[in-house]
Amino acid sequence: MLERGAVIGFEFRRMVMLFSMMDGENEVPCAVSNHAMDQMERVPWTKDEEREEQFLRLRDRIEQCASRKFLNGALEGNPRGVILRSIDFRD
Repeated sequence: MLERGAVIGFEFRRMVMLFSMMDGENEVPCAVSNHAMDQMERVPWTKDEEREEQFLRLRDRIEQCASRKFLNGALEGNPRGVILRSIDFRD
């Protein structure tokens, strides 16, 4: 299970909130799409300047999902990390 890392911030170009999780001493880069966060809160659109607040409200659920994807080996990107999309939060 991954441990909580740092909140890095909202990346406007990719429309994702960047954060990290810790696998022991290793930092795992993570991102969650703005669309996924909006769907979790059932809102049509959140202003960019409110994304960090939104992430903090949803942080526990987002980090649980990131841990699950990491443990399943679902890493992507460069550097390798966890990218969460709306589909990852469907119950």
